[in-house]
Amino acid sequence: MNYLRSFIPWLVYAGVSSAGWQWGALAGLVLAVVLLAADRAAGLSLESRVLEYGTIVFFAALTALAFARPDSSLQAYGSALSMGWLALIAWLSVAVRRPFTMAIARRMAPPEVWETSLFRRINTVLTAVWALSFTLTAIAQAIVSAQDLSLIFSVLVQAAGFILPIRFTAAYPERARARFFRESGVRPESQGALIS
Repeated sequence: MNYLRSFIPWLVYAGVSSAGWQWGALAGLVLAVVLLAADRAAGLSLESRVLEYGTIVFFAALTALAFARPDSSLQAYGSALSMGWLALIAWLSVAVRRPFTMAIARRMAPPEVWETSLFRRINTVLTAVWALSFTLTAIAQAIVSAQDLSLIFSVLVQAAGFILPIRFTAAYPERARARFFRESGVRPESQGALIS
């Protein structure tokens, strides 16, 4: 569940926004900065933290807007905007060949696999699935906001936008590794020699 750590600022924003979108945006910004600083203090490389930097940019801009114009009509589209921004981050990270899931996966995978083609391919697929989910959720949330549908429907859409890619992320890497070893004829026990 290391994937959820990167989304904590977004979840806090969603929760705190019920008390005012400016406070949700500020809470998301503060938490994003704190988490990035904690990663730096832990000695983790910050060069591939596309999601984290994108999160800070989004919440800095949203905080400025929300405090400057607390009555802005964009407030009703906060969920759609946040999911759209996450989609943009994810698609751009795939386009520049730095899938945002790689930074998260490096917390769990041994360093000797980080530069392998299999690790890259798995993370490219994972990031593309997240990007698609964010895109579809942003569109659905924009429709929910425009049609002024119930909060319950919005929460269900938002939950599905995270739960589906989380489930895929939990299952796909092992299936991809098994297929790789099956197709290459290499036994998984000797994967160290293959990957390093």
